[in-house]
Amino acid sequence: MSGSNNPYNASFGGQMSASASYGGAPAAGGASPIKDTTTANFAKDVIEESRRQPVLVDFWAPWCGPCKQLTPVLEKVVTEAQGRVKLVKMNIDDHPSIAGQLGIQSIPAVIAFVDGRPADGFMGAVPESQVRQFIDRLGGPAGGADDQAAEIAAVLEEASGLLAAGDVNGAAELFGAVLQADPENAKALAGMAECMIAAGQSQRAREALADLPETLANDAGIQAVVKKLDQIDEARKLGDPVAIEQELAANPDNHEQRIKLAKIRNVEGKREEAAEHLLTVMRKDRSYDDDGARRQLLEFFEVWGAKDPATIAARRKLSSILFS
Repeated sequence: MSGSNNPYNASFGGQMSASASYGGAPAAGGASPIKDTTTANFAKDVIEESRRQPVLVDFWAPWCGPCKQLTPVLEKVVTEAQGRVKLVKMNIDDHPSIAGQLGIQSIPAVIAFVDGRPADGFMGAVPESQVRQFIDRLGGPAGGADDQAAEIAAVLEEASGLLAAGDVNGAAELFGAVLQADPENAKALAGMAECMIAAGQSQRAREALADLPETLANDAGIQAVVKKLDQIDEARKLGDPVAIEQELAANPDNHEQRIKLAKIRNVEGKREEAAEHLLTVMRKDRSYDDDGARRQLLEFFEVWGAKDPATIAARRKLSSILFS
């Protein structure tokens, strides 16, 4: 998608160009804020330690190319944070259970734990500037980021805020501004598609995300939008939610209908309600449909994103169920 054929072509703050820094070795000296952990040590290294300071958990695997990009960036920025946060790395090939229980289905994935609970997170090999912003939110600000990357990040954040507030046109203008400067900015492409979905143009959103280069098509944010479109298509076939609610009123343990209602509420934007229906099934019968409620909730997380308040709240409740 380029500025010439962008359906929401717009300009913002003049011409912008993005740049990002990767790599860099962690600084030496003193007690290291970085360590590897195992399933057995997770509670001590992450849950207990996060009650003293924020702990980032880097879920990675040796075969994962983007992990090899992200991990050095994490190590560099965490080291330079001088104790504001700690970094714990978990190889999901050797220790898959924690990642599976927390709904980590694509890597790299970083989950921040605060006071013993998941508090924030992101997926993918994001630029160093975004890692710094993430850590600044958790542990307080340190140094500044690259001006150009920071400008684009600020525009994207504002656009996301406008979209969340229901200002679809305003959000589309800002996403379009970024796409003018960086036509292959994955977050802006995904945001533009979200604007189309919000405007009732699901088919147009599919077309906007079709035939992308492999590196973009595999971006976690873009894949999440594609999955959201799939969920919308599925929900349209599940029936009348009023009739389903009536069935549940008569039989609250009808798990099949409750999961259907969760899917419908999800595409209606009622995320907390959707999650609560699935958590209710889990509390009553974890074995139903081979733990189908949990698997469906993890699919919701992929679409909502790690930072969404509904994801954070539901993940905490999920952790209570899994680890109680």
